[in-house]
Amino acid sequence: LISIYLIISGIPAIREVGLVDFLFGQRWAPTNKTDPAYGILPFILTSIYGTAGAVLVGVPVGLMTAIYLSKCAPPKVAAVIHTAVELLAGIPSVVYGLVGMIVLVPAIRKLFDLSSGASLLAAIIVLAIMILPSIINVSENALNAVPKEYEEASLALGATKIETIFKVSLPAARSGVATAVVLGVGRAIGEAMAIIMVSGNVANMPGLFTSVRFLTTAIASEMSYAAAGSLQRQALFSIGLVLFLFIMLINVVLNVFIKNKKEGA
Repeated sequence: LISIYLIISGIPAIREVGLVDFLFGQRWAPTNKTDPAYGILPFILTSIYGTAGAVLVGVPVGLMTAIYLSKCAPPKVAAVIHTAVELLAGIPSVVYGLVGMIVLVPAIRKLFDLSSGASLLAAIIVLAIMILPSIINVSENALNAVPKEYEEASLALGATKIETIFKVSLPAARSGVATAVVLGVGRAIGEAMAIIMVSGNVANMPGLFTSVRFLTTAIASEMSYAAAGSLQRQALFSIGLVLFLFIMLINVVLNVFIKNKKEGA
C-alpha cells in the first residue's frame, strides 16, 4: 500500500516537470513565483555521496569491532563494548543532530577555517556513527553463527588465528555482513532529523565543505508549508518516490551480489 501510494502521489509532478528536468535539473526553487524550478540532482548526488561516505567510514569500523567482540575480546571487555553499542542504538536521532550541531559543526569550522561548519563532512561523520550499532550487532551475530568446525579445521591445517578469521570465518559470514551493510545503508540514506541539523540544508551541488541538502531533508524541511495540491507538494512526494526506488535498487543489487557469490562458491 505504501508503494502504491508513493507511485500515485509521485508520478503527477514528474509528468508535469518532466523526468529529465526533475532528475537532472540542478536548480530547486519551488517558491519562486516568476521562474520556479524543480531539479533534484543536487539532492540525489548529496544523498549518494553522504551515504557512500558514511558506509566507507562506518563499515570498516563496525566490522572490525564485530570481529573483535566475536573472536578476540575478553568477556568483561566485550560486555562493556556491548553496553556502549546498545547505548548508541538507543540514542534518538535528534540527539545525534544536537550534539553534532553543538560540538562537531564548530570544530569543523575552526579546523578548516570555514565560514560555516554545517557541511557534507559533518553529515558523513554523524551518519557513520549512527549506522555503527546496526553493523556491529548484525555482523557479530553472523560471525558467531559460523560453525566452530570451520575455524578448528583451519587452525589444524596451520593457519594463524588472524588468517582463520579473515580467510575462513569472515567469508563464511558474508551474507550476514552484507545484511549489516544493507541495514546501514538504509539507515544512512533514510535519516533526516540529525542531518538537517548539521548539513546546512541548502540546495547546493555537493562538496565536502559545502552546506548541502539531502533527499530526506528536502522533504522534511518543506512539507510543512507546501500548500496542499500544489506542484511543490507533489514534487516532494516525487522525491519520496525517488528515495524509495534508491533503497529498493540497493537491496536488489546487494542480493544479486550475494547470490552470485554463493553460486560461485
